Amino acid sequence: MRLSWWRQADELLLQVEDDGPGIADTHRGALFEPFFTTKPVGEGSGLGLAVAHGVVGECGGRIELVEGSLPGAAFRIALPLSEEESEHE
Repeated sequence: MRLSWWRQADELLLQVEDDGPGIADTHRGALFEPFFTTKPVGEGSGLGLAVAHGVVGECGGRIELVEGSLPGAAFRIALPLSEEESEHE
């Protein structure tokens, strides 16, 4: 697993990558839908990415599936920096 972060313009970007099997093209459209899971019944609620999407959105940001440098899945979270934070640089 790899976690990286950087500033780009007026946003803080966080990227999480893993070296798992990745995400099939057929599942990409439903990733952030509540209760969507590819796990067997009883092994996953399908709420993790839906909750993360909601929280990030409430903060004025976005979360998206991106191409990473590891062979698995990579998600990037972009959060806006407040004007106060930008002034302290």
